[in-house]
Amino acid sequence: MYIAKDYSHLLGTSGFSDALLTNHFTLYEGYVKNTNGLIEKLGVLAKEGKFATPEYFEYKRRFGWEWDGMRLHELYFGNMTKGGVPLSPESFLAEKINTTWGTFDEWAKDFKATGALRGIGWVVLAYDVDSGMLFNTWINEHDTGHLAGAVPILVMDVFEHAFMLDYGLKRAEYIEAFWAAIDWGMVASRLT
Repeated sequence: MYIAKDYSHLLGTSGFSDALLTNHFTLYEGYVKNTNGLIEKLGVLAKEGKFATPEYFEYKRRFGWEWDGMRLHELYFGNMTKGGVPLSPESFLAEKINTTWGTFDEWAKDFKATGALRGIGWVVLAYDVDSGMLFNTWINEHDTGHLAGAVPILVMDVFEHAFMLDYGLKRAEYIEAFWAAIDWGMVASRLT
C-alpha cells in the first residue's frame, strides 16, 4: 500500500499561504487513500471472480484518476522548494531546452502559456525517451492527455485548488509564484 509523503517542509514557501498548502496536502492524501482503497476493492473482486461486474469496471476506470492524482501531486510538490533552486545553465536539461526552443526564455513562455489555458489540469514538461525530445503538454483532469512513455520532468498543477485561495482568478500570478519555488536541481535529475 502507498503512504502519503510529507511535504510540510513547503509550508512558508513565498507566494503560497500555509492554508492553501495544507488544504492541497489534504487533497493529495485523499488520492493516496483512494488509490489504496481501489487496490483493495479490486483485489477482493478478483478473488471472488467478479471480473464482469459493474463494480469491477468502474473501479478499474477510477483507478487511473486516483493513481494519476496521487503521482502528479507527488511530482508537483517534489519539484518545489522554499526559495527555489536555479537551473544550472550547464545541465543536460538546460541544453535540451535550448536545443528544442532556442532559449530558456522561449521555452518558459511556452510552458507558462500552456498553464494559462482555460480549464483545469496540469502542465508537464515531458521527455520522450525514444526521440530525446521535450514537450510542454497539457493534461486535462488527471488521466487524459499524458504522452504515453514520456517522463514527466516538471509538473505544475493548474486546478483551482492549487491557487484560488491565494490568487482568486489571477492564475498568472500563481504561475509566477510557482516559478519562483521550482527546485530545478530536482527537475534536472528527472531527466537523467
